[in-house]
Amino acid sequence: MEGSAAVALRRFDRDFFDGSQSFTGIGSGEIGGKAEGLRLIRDEILPHFGVDASPFFNVEVPNLTVVTTEVFEDFMEVNQLADLIESTPPDDRIAHAFQHAEFPPEWVGDLRAIAAQVHTPLAVRSSSLLEDHLAHPFAGVYDTKMIPNAELEEDARFRRLIEAVKFVYASTFFKGAREYLQTIGLPPGSERMAVIIQEVIGRTVNHRYYPHVSGVARSFNFYPTAGAHPSDGVVYLALGLGKTVVDGGTCWHFSPAAPKAPPPYNDIGDLLKNTQTSFWAVHMGEPPLPDPIRETEYLTHPGLTEAEDDGSLKYLVSTYDPQSDRLSAGLGGRGPRALTFAPLLGSRFIPFTPLLEGLLERAKSAIGSEVEIEFAVTLDDRDAVPARFGLLQVRPMMVGGEDVTVTPDQLESDTVLVASDNVLGNGHDDTLTDVVYLRPEAFDPARTFQMAAELEEINSELIAEGRRYLLIGFGRWGTSDARCGVPIVWPQISGARAIVEATLPQVNPDLSQGSHFFHNLLSFQVLYFSVRHDALSTIDWDWLDRLPAVTESEIVRHVRIANPLSVRVDGAARRGVITRHD
Repeated sequence: MEGSAAVALRRFDRDFFDGSQSFTGIGSGEIGGKAEGLRLIRDEILPHFGVDASPFFNVEVPNLTVVTTEVFEDFMEVNQLADLIESTPPDDRIAHAFQHAEFPPEWVGDLRAIAAQVHTPLAVRSSSLLEDHLAHPFAGVYDTKMIPNAELEEDARFRRLIEAVKFVYASTFFKGAREYLQTIGLPPGSERMAVIIQEVIGRTVNHRYYPHVSGVARSFNFYPTAGAHPSDGVVYLALGLGKTVVDGGTCWHFSPAAPKAPPPYNDIGDLLKNTQTSFWAVHMGEPPLPDPIRETEYLTHPGLTEAEDDGSLKYLVSTYDPQSDRLSAGLGGRGPRALTFAPLLGSRFIPFTPLLEGLLERAKSAIGSEVEIEFAVTLDDRDAVPARFGLLQVRPMMVGGEDVTVTPDQLESDTVLVASDNVLGNGHDDTLTDVVYLRPEAFDPARTFQMAAELEEINSELIAEGRRYLLIGFGRWGTSDARCGVPIVWPQISGARAIVEATLPQVNPDLSQGSHFFHNLLSFQVLYFSVRHDALSTIDWDWLDRLPAVTESEIVRHVRIANPLSVRVDGAARRGVITRHD
């Protein structure tokens, strides 16, 4: 959202599930960008969407209360944390200091009331003043903590809730957030944090709590396939909590205009290898060992076998028949399951896709730009509908740019370093003299966390020197699945002005438009190239390897050139070229 000024909210009256009080505030400060987006959904999208538009779905913003920035400011002042933050300590020290700090006593009663009344999982989510801004969305920079909130003792539930709020507060000052602020020219400590405490959409089965479906829908699709148009949009779906989608994990995508179009895989074997095989859920069983400074403290990550035992796959999977070499929608047969969501998307009786199209259209009208929405759905176990559809976030998308033309002949020049006919963005950059790249011969999915750490170190050094750079790697940048690419978060490579995702025969995933990482890519107008290993135009690795290294290791290399590269991206033609000047 473009602003997050103080909004008149109903004062939290310690009745979390009262239908007339489903969106309340604690404190009189500001509510932040994410909460402002939820307010817009409640007040300006759903009332005009109409109940009759979705008779099979109960569309809503799940119950929430916002702990406003006033409480955050009191917390910082009471505990005199400003001096600690100015010394820029490591993240774990910040997290521990915030956990040991005292919560302002005048606000404790409200949080105690939530713990006393609510016995189902809660999501404790960031909603900073800058979050979901069009120019710098801070998507995925701050943390969310999900808590089971199922302990019998009220004191235990209260402690977990307080710990979660403090954890989100601490993430305001983690290294990634500090570097993000530096990237957009803001000083450390300039951010203020509100916190959303929200009901989690889902149901409990076998000590696991999760929705049947979570997803991200975009009104504009930068990579349309199967005859779709960019304006048709794109939807990313996953089983379980939305962490799979927004962290860039393996999920299913489709165009709302053609939900039953053939998927973009070479064959069924390729599809089975590249669809979701595990999911995130809140662990509702015996509490784990306490670890309040870890985001996934109360989460579990089981596989599809467990989901089938839970009875969760009826409307979500297709089954492979080896004899006919075909996929059939549903659970018929005993072959491998593939999360294609075919029973849901292909049903004439479950208007799931029309619902998404209607919500995107109404959100575009309300915000005045292309939009992205996040949602979660719990289906009826017997007939799928009636279903509960929870809207969790809406944010604007940046689409457009300057007029740049790249012709097919330019992709074949002798001075081309990178050429692609699958690009994102629109514009040019003639300032880059640094290139950071992963060595193709050394790429190993088992070492991607090491790659992320080395890239973060180089990024920090280049940002400190005021140098922007070209980044080249393999698979998805920003994925949470190490099989699909490098699991970095945006602040770890925030100095990159142009990014290349290349494939290798053993690392060949689909692109990930649904992730937080992808949203930051759009909003910072980073020029993006996708280069397949089997394409006619590829990357001039020999030229890069001949350059002297500024720093290098077995897996990462940083080089510097005398003459800046010429980066051109033609968004209309979806062609891009990076040219060297020897």
